[in-house]
This record gives sequence, C-alpha cells and structure tokens, in this order.
Amino acid sequence: MEFFYACFLFLYGIICGSFFNVVGRRMPAGESFTYSRSKCPHCSHHLKSSDLIPLLSYVMLLGKCRYCHKPISFLYPSVELLTGIMFAVSFLTFGWSYEFAGALLLITLSMIILVSDLLYMLIPNKLLLFYLPLFILYRIVYPLEPWFGSVFGAVGAAILLAVIIIVSKGGMGAGDMKLMGLLGIMFGFQQALLIFILALFTGAVISLTLLSVRMISRSKPVPFGPYIATGALLTYFKGEELMAWYSFFFH
Repeated sequence: MEFFYACFLFLYGIICGSFFNVVGRRMPAGESFTYSRSKCPHCSHHLKSSDLIPLLSYVMLLGKCRYCHKPISFLYPSVELLTGIMFAVSFLTFGWSYEFAGALLLITLSMIILVSDLLYMLIPNKLLLFYLPLFILYRIVYPLEPWFGSVFGAVGAAILLAVIIIVSKGGMGAGDMKLMGLLGIMFGFQQALLIFILALFTGAVISLTLLSVRMISRSKPVPFGPYIATGALLTYFKGEELMAWYSFFFH
C-alpha cells in the first residue's frame, strides 16, 4: 500500500505543481489565479485543456506553444515534477503523520517562492501572510520543545536577516527577512540558523556553477528565496543528521 500511496501522491503533486506555477506567476503581478484563463505569455492565446495537462502537455508539445511555437519555460515542468517527487518522498519518509503535514506545508510554500522569486525577484507579502496562520496553527497543535522556541525562532531569524541586510547595504531583500521569520516559527532559532547556512552554501555552489557556464553574469542580482526554501527542506528532512555531523566534526 505504501507504494500505491506514494504513486498517488506523486501524481497529485504534479497537479498541485501546475497550480503552484500559476500562483507564483500571477500573484506578484496582481493577477487572479482562480478565474483568469491560462494563456501563452508570448502570443497571449488562451490555452485549451489539452495544453494544460501537467508534464504530459509539455512533452507532447515538445516544449513549444501550440499556437506561436515559441519555447515554453522549462520552469513549468520542473516545478510540476519536483512537487510530485517531494510529495511522494515526504510520505515515504514520514508516513501519515504530523511531520508529513508539516512537509507538505513547506513544499507548497517553497514551490511558489521558487517561481515568484526566480521570475520577479519578489516574495509576495500576500503569500507569507497566507502561510503565517497555517504555520502558527501547526506549531500550536504540534509545538516545539520548549514551546516558546517558535517565538524565539521567528524573532531571532528575522533579526539575523535584518542585520545582514543593513550590513550588506541591501544585499538581501525584506522578503527574505520575512520568509526567515516565518520559517523560524516552524523550526526554532537553531535550525533556522542551519537553514541560513545551507542557503548560503547552496547559493554559492549554484551561482558559481552558473557563472562558470555563463548562464548568469556577476552584475545580475540573484534571488535568494529559492536557496532559503532549499535550506528549509534540507533541514526538515535531514536536519538532525546534519546537526549530528556538525557536532561530530567540530566539537
């Protein structure tokens, strides 16, 4: 049955990933993501249902718009596939548990941030305000030990980013600070610090790789939100192992 549930969640995650693409693209632009019909960003032709099948449409259309034949962003299938994989992995890791519910919260937030920050260099306040009561409710039902760790984590993580923003003179954005404060509710300060360290590490590795193959330039600002989201997911799934590894080598 576990394999059946994992397969179901993979398919469900792909469908959810398609929706996260829509939210991440439309929310920062102030567009409705519930009533407006999907259209090609190049030719503005309204898309049919057959053009919107998660993953399959991209494959069948060979990555091009049916109407203008311009390339479809690879971000669409990437987010769909990644969401499906993460949903399935979450279940295989945690089963039907409160940790599984927390994983889904983080994954859904992370996927939307990935899209919005990559496209607009923006983490919408509306998105963070939507997840704020969900994170608070989650930690009320399943509190950290001690319970005030969520409060300390939220305040401490936000202050940490605020100091970095001031010292770096805007090297990071207010959206990153708010996101870290939100994650502090879920993780507490110690693991929020681990999230930030992992975000810096993954950001440095990926940025240097992209620079080496000239996919980005030094003068172009790099969104940090996706790296924070990556650090949060790594910490949620492997945080205890990473902390044990750190303690073993550096203490």
